[in-house]
Amino acid sequence: MNFHTRKWVKPEDLNPNGTLFGGSLLRWIDEEAAIYAICQLDNQRVVTKFMSEINFVSSARKGDIIELGMKATHFGRTSITLRAEVRNKITRKSILTVEKMVFVNLDENGEPAPHGRTQIRYADEAFARYRESSHPSAPAPDQNAATGENVLERVEADTMH
Repeated sequence: MNFHTRKWVKPEDLNPNGTLFGGSLLRWIDEEAAIYAICQLDNQRVVTKFMSEINFVSSARKGDIIELGMKATHFGRTSITLRAEVRNKITRKSILTVEKMVFVNLDENGEPAPHGRTQIRYADEAFARYRESSHPSAPAPDQNAATGENVLERVEADTMH
């Protein structure tokens, strides 16, 4: 499970009971899941097709910091299936799980389109692909463009003295 997004529960996020309003949490989950699907499929045109039952197992209160986790569990021909978990950042206590969220990859006409993915794409892999496609001669992020020196090695050496 990849936990990338954190939210601070504020007064405007509360229900009359003083706990996190489920509608706010579901909006955050749908947005996080869509962003995750976009990153996995390299396409900003994805739509939520299905969301399984939502299991609220505990609540969050004002001032809590929560984190949203996503994991790709299946790649279809035109879809991606995700699992979501929300937990308290400090206690790691689970707040909510969504076992199955399906997003469909769309073409420029809004029609389902094959995406060609079969496994999880990690951020470093996506960044390397972007760098190669947009700046094929650009130095790696840890290389000094003028000298070709490995900046990380120099920083590590400087900090060890």
